[in-house]
Amino acid sequence: MAETVRVRPLADADWDAVVTLERDAYTGLGLSEGRAALQSRAAASPDTCFVVDVGPRTAGYLLALPYPPRSYPDLTRTEHTGPRALPAERWGNLHLHDIVVAPGLRRRGLARHLLHHLTGTARARGDERISLVAVGGTDRFWSARGFVAQPGVVPAGAYGGRAVYMSKPVPAHPSPPVTLREVS
Repeated sequence: MAETVRVRPLADADWDAVVTLERDAYTGLGLSEGRAALQSRAAASPDTCFVVDVGPRTAGYLLALPYPPRSYPDLTRTEHTGPRALPAERWGNLHLHDIVVAPGLRRRGLARHLLHHLTGTARARGDERISLVAVGGTDRFWSARGFVAQPGVVPAGAYGGRAVYMSKPVPAHPSPPVTLREVS
């Protein structure tokens, strides 16, 4: 029997699960940021950070925040949550900082479900683009989802080896709903 899949806003009670998922996904790449940095990114834009639940279990999360185009969070610092030089709504860019699904639940469409939810959120906010930094050779994965590499934005060594800044326009119209493979 399939369990219910639900994307919802990230809540305070989710942080232990999020920190564990992030640590397990990024420690091997030398990119794990820790709780304070993750929480600072979510605090900068709580309306664009989500978890995906499968039944009662937190199966993954997504952290996104408004960022100027061709810019990205510094992994060595927490996010500044005070006013910036340019109002975030004028940037028109929502930066997908982190998306992680629990290893046992990958390849079932949960990341696609989170990305679909983020795209709808970006469209509703009036964002024109979604950007990200592809790490660990995942640029092929992101290219298949419409993201285009912008070489030279991420300096060598930042975000580990082979990091690539990528972005794509937010489609004007919603895409069809995501089909999930049975999660049991």
